[in-house]
Amino acid sequence: MRFAVLVSGSGTNLAALIAAEAAGELAPGEIALVISNRPGVRAIERAEAAGKDVAVIDHTSFASRADFEQALLDRLSATSIDAVILAGFMRILTSRFVGAFPHRIINTHPALCPSFPGINAPAQAVEYGVRITGCTVHFVDDGVDTGPIIDQRSVAVLEDDDADSLHKRIQKEEHELLPLAARLLAQGRLRVSGRRVRIAGESGAD
Repeated sequence: MRFAVLVSGSGTNLAALIAAEAAGELAPGEIALVISNRPGVRAIERAEAAGKDVAVIDHTSFASRADFEQALLDRLSATSIDAVILAGFMRILTSRFVGAFPHRIINTHPALCPSFPGINAPAQAVEYGVRITGCTVHFVDDGVDTGPIIDQRSVAVLEDDDADSLHKRIQKEEHELLPLAARLLAQGRLRVSGRRVRIAGESGAD
């Protein structure tokens, strides 16, 4: 399975994916393309250092979201991409884009969905006063962090946590969970039924 990884920032989740691939932990998946919607970000440097095919498609260069997404789709098609991983990609995708890769777009979110969707999820958790948060890897649908959940990890919120310290501990879990979900997708082991995602080969799953 040929993955495209979409990024917007520092690329720590991308780095985790690249490391997993190097260790043979994405097989039979491979990172065939990295696309950033922002020029000059650290994620591009990480991808180039790993010898990945990199494209910068700046969303601010397009008159509309539809035009931007068409440029993304054209690049994905030209590279024969099978599935998409959002790794800190800070753009909401429309139903047209999602429909081009049904149950083949996964995202990681630094909260236990459906709690704290959208941006600044660790800060939301701290402000709300929850004792436990975490991260979620899910399929992407038409909403914001609302797609069927593939897997989650919990992270305790400590008494002296701020958004940054909490986010760093959440990221450690994301860096393990996202490559795992990508491998399961590449292996064809994820079965979606309504809002439930079952993993073939696990107890109770087909």
